[in-house]
Amino acid sequence: MITLKEALTKSKEELALFRTELESKAKESGLNAYIGYESSGEGVPILIKDNIQVKDWSVTSASKILQGYIAPYDATAIVNLKANGMMAFGRANMDEFAMGSTTESSYYGPTKNPYGEDRVPGGSSGGSAAAVAAGIAIAALGSDTGGSIRQPAAYCGCVGMKPTYGRVSRYGLAAYASSLDQIGPITQNVEDAAILYDAIKGHDPKDSTSAEFEKEDIANNIDVNRKLTIAVIDNYISEADEEIQKAYADTVKALEAAGHMIVHKNMQNTKYDIATYYILATAEAATNLARFDGIRYGNRAEANNVEELFYKTRSQGFGEEVKRRILLGNFVLSSGYYDAYYLKAQKVRHLVRDEFNAIFKEADLILSPVAPSVAPKIGAVHDPLEMYKSDMYTIAINLAGLPAISLPVAKNDEGMPIGLQLIAKAFNEKTLFDGAASMEKAVNYIK
Repeated sequence: MITLKEALTKSKEELALFRTELESKAKESGLNAYIGYESSGEGVPILIKDNIQVKDWSVTSASKILQGYIAPYDATAIVNLKANGMMAFGRANMDEFAMGSTTESSYYGPTKNPYGEDRVPGGSSGGSAAAVAAGIAIAALGSDTGGSIRQPAAYCGCVGMKPTYGRVSRYGLAAYASSLDQIGPITQNVEDAAILYDAIKGHDPKDSTSAEFEKEDIANNIDVNRKLTIAVIDNYISEADEEIQKAYADTVKALEAAGHMIVHKNMQNTKYDIATYYILATAEAATNLARFDGIRYGNRAEANNVEELFYKTRSQGFGEEVKRRILLGNFVLSSGYYDAYYLKAQKVRHLVRDEFNAIFKEADLILSPVAPSVAPKIGAVHDPLEMYKSDMYTIAINLAGLPAISLPVAKNDEGMPIGLQLIAKAFNEKTLFDGAASMEKAVNYIK
């Protein structure tokens, strides 16, 4: 598979032939990573997660309730893609409304992991990561609410980057939790991630949470030889499987050998991150998904009155995981529980941000696991709480609005990829990519 950097040098004719080849390979793969083969304009084909609006495409967030919906406009990230020699090509499978860690909640069925087709690819951007890993997409866009880019990238042995909250416009992204969601790249290597990030970032007046900042060309200015201070979180790693712990220790040694300074830190127990995240995310989800009522767009159930229409449409249209999170969100926002849960979670969120800021006074980056284990087998996770625990290392970054990048560092005895993530200060993507490029070179991961 050619890289994104190489693809940008190809002629229109070469890219047209390549898009045809990609579509054929995707159909033959049997991974269920693509759930549609629409194309938009000309340029280098980039696979698009099914919750990002592309004009005249069917965009469904992998849900039954949005079957038949056609997007009337392009998301700002898509507009920026087209302005930088790329195009939207194909819709990637995902967990329904980005709620899940395996793609098993998708209306279209689960995506398979190319490293083991009995394994999940992670979620919610599992289709995007599986396609890049399998060589049926040059690169892809995903969205990250609590790790939904970084975790599938780690499970599938590719690079996944979550920008600082506000760096990439959310205009045109189907909202799950508005204060946490962020669009980002999934690619074959760190340099391609920087190229795609540079293409989609930028201030957008259509997004009130979009940050204004000076334009910065990161991809052409990555300093792989820059020496950084990297913090390792000693009490985090003990909660991961032995094979993750070994990969972590080996990576720390490789970073030290490359000339980086390692400092040891501790952070609060991850159980507080999980509780805080799922209170806040479900509260926002309950509000955001209230618009899907069968009246304005999407599927509409047969009913005799408005109340029955709402009930039947939402009961028939939403999957079990989405219903579960809507119920939890309405519970924590309800009278009598708002102060006890929602307001307390907001206070803890500030503590999480303060804890990161304290570490960044002494370190440029933080090294952390992405997930406590490698990709589980399809159907192996039955308890929703177990699925939620798989996000223990990723959700704090979203709560604090920080940038982070996951990249593969090793494989376990069964050949399944292991990914680790680097975390940087808010709006310091340059340092993040410098560190990631150096780490990529130091570990020399072989696919």
